Amino acid sequence: MLRDETAGHSRRGTDLYLPDLRSLWSLTSGDPKVCVAILDGPVDFGHPCFDGALVKQVRILDSIGDAEGMALRHGTHVASLIFGQHESPVRGIAPACRGVIIPVFKERRDGSIVPCSQLDLARAISMAVSVGANIINISGGRHDPTGQPEPVLMRAIELCAKQDILIVASAGNDGCACPHVPGAAESVLVVGAMDAAGEPMEFSNWAQAYHGHGVLAPGDSIEGAAPDGGTAKYRGTSFATPFVSGVAALLMSIQLKTGKTADAAAVRRAILESAVGCDEQPTADCRRLLAGRLNVSGALPLVTQGEYNEMSNRENQPVPAPCERTQNDFDDEETGETATDGGQPSPPVRQVQPPSVKEPSGPTSRGQERSAKKSTCAGSDPTLVYVLGLINFDFGTEARRDAFVQRGVANPNDPALLLPHLEENPWDAIGLTWILVQEATPVYAIQPAGPFAAEVYMRIERFLREQREEGVSQVSIPGFIAGSTTLMNGQEVPVVVPDISGMRSWSTLELIKAVLGMRPEDPDERTAYDEQAEEVSNFLDRVYFELSNLGVSPQERAINYAATNAYQVASVFQEAIKEKLKLDRIDVERSSVCRPGSDCWDAKLTFFDPIQRHERAREIYRFTIDVSEIIPVTIGKVRHWSAY
Repeated sequence: MLRDETAGHSRRGTDLYLPDLRSLWSLTSGDPKVCVAILDGPVDFGHPCFDGALVKQVRILDSIGDAEGMALRHGTHVASLIFGQHESPVRGIAPACRGVIIPVFKERRDGSIVPCSQLDLARAISMAVSVGANIINISGGRHDPTGQPEPVLMRAIELCAKQDILIVASAGNDGCACPHVPGAAESVLVVGAMDAAGEPMEFSNWAQAYHGHGVLAPGDSIEGAAPDGGTAKYRGTSFATPFVSGVAALLMSIQLKTGKTADAAAVRRAILESAVGCDEQPTADCRRLLAGRLNVSGALPLVTQGEYNEMSNRENQPVPAPCERTQNDFDDEETGETATDGGQPSPPVRQVQPPSVKEPSGPTSRGQERSAKKSTCAGSDPTLVYVLGLINFDFGTEARRDAFVQRGVANPNDPALLLPHLEENPWDAIGLTWILVQEATPVYAIQPAGPFAAEVYMRIERFLREQREEGVSQVSIPGFIAGSTTLMNGQEVPVVVPDISGMRSWSTLELIKAVLGMRPEDPDERTAYDEQAEEVSNFLDRVYFELSNLGVSPQERAINYAATNAYQVASVFQEAIKEKLKLDRIDVERSSVCRPGSDCWDAKLTFFDPIQRHERAREIYRFTIDVSEIIPVTIGKVRHWSAY
């Protein structure tokens, strides 16, 4: 039974800051089919508010020591605002929804915060997609004057938009018109902070990049779970963000309750269109409101389309004031001081913003690590990978590099000197950290294991040699993630245990030969041949660079496998080139038909006629890929049809 609990009561609830939550709670406390991923610090699941919660934690990187400080406090507090059970000390917004915690903020052994790089944030987003998240909460960000994420992060954000997954991210605590990444990305729902009266908090960022896709939510002295089993009150856009994520989860749950499918785009639209702006409730600087204040009672009828109109006759009315609270209600129960974003007493806010998305990072889970399951929120199967890139190597430590010098390799960093040494001393391959790079950035370490480890090392060395001598442009590494390792530069990367049967290398020249045959001797024929070869080369460049990804989500694994299936790609391009067509786009979507126990995706290559662009139909070729196993497999034949 829900009660109006004000100051002095032992239980606190998010409805104290957003009373209209009770109208949603009368309909649902969440549906287990709706999954919310929280990309934040690790969480103390020993807190009583999580007793009975359907929440687990997965890792993308190993921890550096135990998390006892800011990252743990931040992650625990944010998670409690969504998943806190209603009979516990913290009443969360969507306690019956499923959740997965993917730590991206952690601490070094000295207690300092290790921020999160955009690469690792992209990795965590891909992980969230792979475990079936409907909503991704990111209570953090990095100030960037351009508001443009790095390409690897932008691709992960675009993947979510295409798959109808809602990303909710904080606006930042700099108190200026300065955008944060990922919040500034257009498809992200960005969240600023307001006080109890609905006024923007002085530290809450606003920016032109947020225009049209941001709302304000309660962010002043928000009480949530603390790792010691108690509660603490923090303020900041970090703690406003889970209000929006939680409300979105309830609205999706109501969609399911009314027989609809979970529609993230519709929920996002409803939250933005119902937001209370300057016209309904004026403020001194309307820019700081973003699209307006979160309006639960206004969003509900937009999602249900009249299913519960009797409960929602306050659409677009000013935000009701929260239940009255005394001054003591804003004090930390343990310290008696008002806490800021990082759990530190007293402002300024900009110093306590959650770790910014800039440098290497990884999770700390205090022994509560869970592995992700394919397409099920927070399951327990290993995280599968099918990734494309180039082979390189690292020594891990200076001592290990010096050991190779001592063994006679004058410059171990030079593959031309290192490879001959490994041919004569194959056992030394185990002393290297073999890595996969994308655009010169290490994304995975490769760790051979099992009875064929020696053969895997030989295959990796062969790839490196082919890259240098034969023009190999990409290799594929299928496998599963097993922990992480730290490189010489301090970057932490996940470790992939590869499956040798799916390790392949590709050369642009070889694929051109497979499609077009050998280059002709006749000068006139060569000109036509070279033009066609350019099309094949363009295709590979788009796959390797425009669509470059981390190969974690089912969609990424499907497109990577389809694009590197040389036999099928060659047959498609032979037909397209014969018809003088050019590649338009490459898409991937869930297959409408799939055999039981499989995870099927359709990769589509769309071609067009550049001369008769509007007169001639586009030609679509579809590959159906089953990604349920480590090495994806093609199902059936390549399908082909025309469409205008």
